[in-house]
Amino acid sequence: MISFMFLLFVAPEALFSSTDVAVISPQDPALHIGSSLTATCEVSPDLGLHASGIYWTLNGVRVSSSNYSIVSSNVLSVTLHALSGSKQKSGDNLVCHGEDGRILAGSCLYVGLPPEKPVNLKCWSHNAKDLRCKWRLGGRGETHITTKYTLKYKLRWHERENECENYSTVKKDYSCYIAGNIALFTPYQIWVEATNQLGSAASDITYLDILDIVTTDPPANVHVSRVGDLEDQLTVQWASSLQLKDILFQAKYQIRYRLEDATDWKVVDDVGNLTSCRLAGLKPGTVYFVQVRCNPVGIFGSRKPGIWSDWSHPTAASTPASGQLQRPSCDPKPAEQNTLRRELKQFFGWLRKHAYGCTGMSIKLYDQWRVWLQKSHRTRIQVGKQNRTFLFTHFIVTHKKRKDSP
Repeated sequence: MISFMFLLFVAPEALFSSTDVAVISPQDPALHIGSSLTATCEVSPDLGLHASGIYWTLNGVRVSSSNYSIVSSNVLSVTLHALSGSKQKSGDNLVCHGEDGRILAGSCLYVGLPPEKPVNLKCWSHNAKDLRCKWRLGGRGETHITTKYTLKYKLRWHERENECENYSTVKKDYSCYIAGNIALFTPYQIWVEATNQLGSAASDITYLDILDIVTTDPPANVHVSRVGDLEDQLTVQWASSLQLKDILFQAKYQIRYRLEDATDWKVVDDVGNLTSCRLAGLKPGTVYFVQVRCNPVGIFGSRKPGIWSDWSHPTAASTPASGQLQRPSCDPKPAEQNTLRRELKQFFGWLRKHAYGCTGMSIKLYDQWRVWLQKSHRTRIQVGKQNRTFLFTHFIVTHKKRKDSP
């Protein structure tokens, strides 16, 4: 017991003579928060110590003598009112001392709450080869005394119960890890039991099939690159998961990206099972951070989607600087070029729509038009109304010829 270890370090001689010197009653009680306790310290008559020469301490702090009562010449009691939760999981130290400060006897007080029903039990399997479950404490959570949480599981139509052994705690989340020996085609029953000296509670039973809760590692080798000189686009490429290569499944992916100095992410949901994606509508000359994650779908014919993996490590890339930013400030008629750009963008707006997301369609024509448009803005040619009309008409004719050609 911790209390006896305490006595050993403070007064080794007291440990060996405590049973002969004094006895505290009750010994190591468990009490609910708010309870009151009356304890007695009975000193051996052979010690020749009167009860009036005894005092009490709780966690090293002397208890006021107004709480004492002399029961007999060698018995002194103390009453503690409205006890608060134990300050340490191993219990609070209640000790009686001789008038010279010597420790006569000690007891541990376990003051707390019975556990409440654990909640939010969730489980997932990494690559269908293991099982990890996490849960949160029910009610107020804190019990102030040592509480044991046990994750139990069994195959649904079997009687034998198993207990998880590898536990960990991060903040308010409790988890346990089961490595190996996972059954893939038989449902599991999983629950958590919580016990301490004041009571016990159990979570609801969770029924699950391993094939429905599979997750995988984040996509590897995420690479982000420019699309030639296109100032508003980036290409994202990644490698599919290798861990699930031996399992029949389909993967779907999701991308998110943000500006270097921003905190909000924009998510691209319609990636499907592609391993590359074109991001469009970006700001020129800007650094972007990009992440990808994977969801294994339909493993061995399961009808439920898997669980999203963690996001990959952020990969950074920058879009090319805008030609407008590079144009000398003395350009006499930038409004003419802006008008042309606006008219062309309105006419070919449907191409830009297809460039968003990751539909997989060819956008070669769009790329050619965007490159041509950017180059036109980097020139310092004065574009008048007649020239603008000519360029606009020329581009339409060229586009029509390409469309009609085999």
